[in-house]
Amino acid sequence: MSERSQRIVAPVLILVVILIAWEGLVTALRIEQFLLPKPSAILSNLVRVVRVETADSAPLADNAAAALLRVNRLVVELPGGVSPALLAPLEVARIAEFRQGSRRVLVTKGVNLTPILQASWFTLKEALGGLAMGALAGVLVALATARWTATREALLPFAIAANSMPIIAFAPILNNWFGIDNPFSKMAIVAIMVFFPIMINSVRGLVSVPPRSLELMRSYAASEFAILFKARIPNALPYLFSGLKVAGALAMIGAIVGEYFGGPRIALGVFITQEAALFRFASAWAAILIACTMGIALYLLIILAERLAMPWHSSFRE
Repeated sequence: MSERSQRIVAPVLILVVILIAWEGLVTALRIEQFLLPKPSAILSNLVRVVRVETADSAPLADNAAAALLRVNRLVVELPGGVSPALLAPLEVARIAEFRQGSRRVLVTKGVNLTPILQASWFTLKEALGGLAMGALAGVLVALATARWTATREALLPFAIAANSMPIIAFAPILNNWFGIDNPFSKMAIVAIMVFFPIMINSVRGLVSVPPRSLELMRSYAASEFAILFKARIPNALPYLFSGLKVAGALAMIGAIVGEYFGGPRIALGVFITQEAALFRFASAWAAILIACTMGIALYLLIILAERLAMPWHSSFRE
């Protein structure tokens, strides 16, 4: 197996082992669902597998079949003879269908898939907006501090102070400034969180150009702008993308934490807090799972952008 395949297979195997152990321990120890729901119960909020027996079998009353569908189960078995009225909502929510012997297998949307996806899209826009604002501010400040030493010494303490600011205490203030339902308040929170890692990494890359390279360019009478665009910025790109990878995860955290202190009902953080308050912890965990998935997807997009922006870098050579 190649090294690249190992990088993909190993995390997947570890994830599968963790999920199996999680499911087994919760079942064996009889842990209550409000403490730690099973992975199957969490996934059932997003997708469900309903197997309907088409051959002759003992009929099941509609109220008993409806009770089975209300339980948080990933796989639901229904005998034959179930009324079409009961199967109608499943047909509407159907994602895929296939046959398995005498059974008709329906892969349907979970009961909370649509609201979770709507809330996730709303929160993702906040995270991306704040990431863009914080990244732009971080790069601009880095360019200024790398060019003028006095500016670096003057602005660096403020950057450190911004990074040290407790976001839990700062979020209510921004919500009060811009309004609880205003997405810009969450974008501002994200921008403050991602500003510091991007700025520090960018400054490090801009000022760590090998002295010999600078001496060579100056010996050819290169201007400061030529040195900036042909030496400093290319040298800073690996550092910038390292900061963006950290900032991508912080962006999702900042957006969701900001929503914990108030926001529209469609926001993901509000959805999680409301579901937890109503003791529907399986759906809250499902929303957290989608948030983690979006964070991973954002990280992979940054890696793709890194490969496209600097294919010449040694880390991408075979």
